[in-house]
Amino acid sequence: MSHDAKFWAGRRVFLTGHTGFKGGWLALWLSRLGAEVRGYSLNPCTIPSLFDAARIGSRVEDIRGDIRDAAHLEKSMKDFAPEVVFHLAAQPLVRLSYDDPITTYETNVIGTARVLDSVRRTPSVRAVVSVTTDKCYENKEWVWGYRETDPLGGYDPYSSSKACAEIVSAAFRQSYFPVDKIASHRVAIATARAGNVIGGGDWSLDRLLPDLVRGFLSGKPVPIRRPHAIRPWQHVLEPLHGYLSLAEKLLSADPARYATAYNFGPADDDARPVGWIAERMTRTWGDGASWVLDEDPSVHEAGYLKLDASRARADLAWTPRLHLSDALDWLVRWYKAHEAGADMQAYTFDQIGQYETILASPPAF
Repeated sequence: MSHDAKFWAGRRVFLTGHTGFKGGWLALWLSRLGAEVRGYSLNPCTIPSLFDAARIGSRVEDIRGDIRDAAHLEKSMKDFAPEVVFHLAAQPLVRLSYDDPITTYETNVIGTARVLDSVRRTPSVRAVVSVTTDKCYENKEWVWGYRETDPLGGYDPYSSSKACAEIVSAAFRQSYFPVDKIASHRVAIATARAGNVIGGGDWSLDRLLPDLVRGFLSGKPVPIRRPHAIRPWQHVLEPLHGYLSLAEKLLSADPARYATAYNFGPADDDARPVGWIAERMTRTWGDGASWVLDEDPSVHEAGYLKLDASRARADLAWTPRLHLSDALDWLVRWYKAHEAGADMQAYTFDQIGQYETILASPPAF
């Protein structure tokens, strides 16, 4: 299922976190579809950044602000009068959450509450997609994927903060925007739980793929923790396709059906361990790339995590379209194009276009 540019053309979208990795890709895709986008976010947290490399500020309205700043956030949203809100702004790093748990909770929990309270005070809003994470579940190291009805939890401050964000979103939906009264208040809120996203333009610290790229570019072996740990890796465009599909359904004739939580993860047979990723990346990158085992025990990491995306398949006709091996190839090509001095806005748009072509074809798996 591809996305109809006629649906998005001229539609006003308020996007928190547009200076981040996932938010930047979504900002460009919405711009390509013709939406009018106002981004609200702090400055990019890395140098370089996707926001700067792909000149995202030239495609969307760029507002700098903290989602914890209630007055600035509410004014920025109300003045723009959006119909759709995508909430992606967050403190997204597990290790940083250990170093600074209070900011993590303030941003991911109180920040989410601030966004939803601003929605409550902005009459134009009709659809909200609040993005959390696959790590919001109470991870029991099951071999099967977690479903949306499984208990929420979180071992570390980051994971637990995202579980709290899910609870906050559900509370606002039940208290202010109940699904049985959407005909009167006309606001539908859904949450999206995506797996580990990868793709060009992510320079975050302490993430497997950016760490590998940095190491390869420096010519040094990359230390890798937990090579046998399995995660739901997927190209960033996969869950973004899900978020767009979800927003479209929230604006449909039956929004109440979709005002709930959704998982977006890869097919079961495409979930791979960290060591497989590292080996595949070293072969694809070439140029003497290598990795070594890092036995740092200081941070807890789950050994097994998978998502069951059956609800998204049934309700949204969403399925993953890129095999992990292809996603890694796309990632390597993006970073190598960046190193070669290519126009990265054009290159990123080109990868979005390639993905849209795939969406227009029958699913391969």
